[in-house]
Amino acid sequence: MKLGKRLSQISDLVNNDYAHIWDCCCDHGLLGASLLDKDLNAKVHFVDIVPHLINELGEKLTQFYAHKKAQWQTYCQDVATLPLSQYSGKHLVIIAGVGGDLCSAFVQNIMRQNPNLSIDFILCPVHHLYTLRQTLQSLELTLKNELLVNEKKRSYELIHVSTNKINSGSVHAVGERIWRYKDKQEYEIARHYLNKTISHYQRINQGSDDVSDIISAYKSVQLKSVE
Repeated sequence: MKLGKRLSQISDLVNNDYAHIWDCCCDHGLLGASLLDKDLNAKVHFVDIVPHLINELGEKLTQFYAHKKAQWQTYCQDVATLPLSQYSGKHLVIIAGVGGDLCSAFVQNIMRQNPNLSIDFILCPVHHLYTLRQTLQSLELTLKNELLVNEKKRSYELIHVSTNKINSGSVHAVGERIWRYKDKQEYEIARHYLNKTISHYQRINQGSDDVSDIISAYKSVQLKSVE
């Protein structure tokens, strides 16, 4: 099955730098399967907490990737308890399709349990990006890349961060690279996403929560052409 634009962009970010890749909340395993197709040197670990999804995925992987059996493994467990320390080498943990709050909790738990491991994260939550970025800042993770991806009229932030402090930038509270555009289409996508985000926090601000500082941060964003 063909990947959607969001998962395709995640797959494109994955290179041969890793010994182990963890496809978390993997659902039907489409992303992890695409990584197996790339013939990387890494072992792909498929993780989901839903038993029937993992059982079905295991059967499909056995059917279509029996010749690569040594390169994949399935787990039915909570992402917060990944057994990274059981494997040597550099890890890439991919978490997509969950909320920013839960994504933050996953990253915090993984970091707390594996303080000395070399880990990269590719994160693509469905909302609460400001919360997630604050967490990444507090953990002192460094930014390798960030993208704004539009799929089915909805925009997603893709954030690639690392425990490696060398040759990487810092995570910005509201993002920087995602507001750069190459053409009119990218400009419109970024503009719409920015306005939608500001409107979201303005609605929250009308209730009991004061998020005026977050609104100010997003209002200070300037879209920039990379040409």
